[in-house]
Amino acid sequence: MKILAIETSCDETAISIIEAKGGLKKPQFKILADTVISQINIHKEYGGVFPALAKREHVKNLLPILGETLKKAKMLSFEKNHKTQITNYKQNTKYKTQITKIKKILEREVEMVEPLLDFLKNNKIPKIDAIAVTQGPGLEPALWTGINFAKALALAWDKPFIPVNHMEGHLVASLLKLKVTSSKYKGVEFPALGLLISGGHTELIMVKDWMDYKLIGQTRDDAVGEAYDKVARMLGLPYPGGPEISKLSEEFSKNYSLPTTHYPLPRPMLHTNDFDFSFSGLKTAVLYTVKNIKNHAYRQAGMTPEIKKEICAEFENAVVDVLLFKTKKAVAKNNIKTLILGGGVTANKKIRKEFKKLEKELGIDVLVPDAKHSTDNAVMIGIAGYFRYLDNKVLLPNKTAKIRAEGNLAL
Repeated sequence: MKILAIETSCDETAISIIEAKGGLKKPQFKILADTVISQINIHKEYGGVFPALAKREHVKNLLPILGETLKKAKMLSFEKNHKTQITNYKQNTKYKTQITKIKKILEREVEMVEPLLDFLKNNKIPKIDAIAVTQGPGLEPALWTGINFAKALALAWDKPFIPVNHMEGHLVASLLKLKVTSSKYKGVEFPALGLLISGGHTELIMVKDWMDYKLIGQTRDDAVGEAYDKVARMLGLPYPGGPEISKLSEEFSKNYSLPTTHYPLPRPMLHTNDFDFSFSGLKTAVLYTVKNIKNHAYRQAGMTPEIKKEICAEFENAVVDVLLFKTKKAVAKNNIKTLILGGGVTANKKIRKEFKKLEKELGIDVLVPDAKHSTDNAVMIGIAGYFRYLDNKVLLPNKTAKIRAEGNLAL
């Protein structure tokens, strides 16, 4: 089946079309088209994402991205009899009712109404089977734009509507890398363990089967990505902080070897009797380290570029040590067969490298999505949408009214 997927949970506007087959036992996916517009350059000057500004950009970008994505997938087909279709829209009671409903759906995004109606009147319904969209978690103003846009399309095209959990999308993103041959299918062996690390989440998820999840560990304060951004701010590095810290850490590590460091940092909750995390204390330790460097008289040079690099390297090593230790502990206790990484922080080179080593060390499969599918994207929403479709948690167009954006939606 072909699924059109929409993602607007934060500061990426993304639409993709995937082809899915194989069912829950042997799922296989092909990307027919994938379009992403990032808002990083817009939010960079503010040091973080502004929800109202993100919503504005989504409203502006969604329809152009839809057209571009359909064109890439060779599904954008101009309605030859568009004049007749436009007349139908103006005169036919059914179409008039549909227009009224679309206007109601998009009452929060009123500037999208007329452009979308023109698009619908002038183009044929694409050959897709369903529409999936992120319901949460995320920034609610941003989520609403994608949800309402998807509702309007589902109504206009009479397609099933699939609300998707954003974190489930991150969990299944690495399935794009499964090796499929004519004679053998290399899939996920259960029970599996998911490590989800992003700007808003740090979670360990037991995966007994697809759509059978149990949270066994999470951060008690800051998420990993949040800690990266806050530490970067302390060091005067630009937003987003993760790539900047990773770059400086890598530069330091080329010339020096850790754990020997002038600025040792703690490994919080490393030996607690649970699978929870805490990164607030680590962030605070960096803050005091920076203050001490600036205040001590013998540090006349202050915060030099080399000192910044060393602090970045020690901070990143501390994060990786904690993530690895807790994950290995969870793998051993729960007889895990497959480890799945997901979330924007999995784009980090050091994390990817160190976790792939666990394949040999622990004798398990470790799935890590490609870097471009680690960050927010619509392909992962399409994959999760396929599973939800198979599980029959699907809504018909006229049943979508009660679907709401849920900023704190749990997996």
